[in-house]
Amino acid sequence: MDADTQDAGLPDEQVELAVEIFRMLADGTRIRLLWELRESECSVNQLAEAVGKPAPAVSQHLAKLRMARMVRTRREGNQVFYRVENDHVASLVRDAIHNAEHASDGIPAHHQSTGSTITAITGSGQRR
Repeated sequence: MDADTQDAGLPDEQVELAVEIFRMLADGTRIRLLWELRESECSVNQLAEAVGKPAPAVSQHLAKLRMARMVRTRREGNQVFYRVENDHVASLVRDAIHNAEHASDGIPAHHQSTGSTITAITGSGQRR
């Protein structure tokens, strides 16, 4: 079923799957892992170094993300490489981080490219 074209409410199964995805994202290490994987695949050791966590802990987080169908694996010899399952997972993480950037004062980093027309809003609601 296509979520963009549904006339009636969302099916319970889709809502429950969405809730499970948000549960998986409710952990800083998992967000960092998915952020690292959004554009390229990595091994457990590469990810452990990138997020500053022990490889066994990273492996446990990746197993949960895999069960939630947010990452997939590829085996090469005795090494396993991880990547995000699809562009929607990468977009979800990217959008969450970009939204978090809007919570601080100033122009968010993702709007600081040349030609950006975004105006910063101070905590008092006044534009700078």
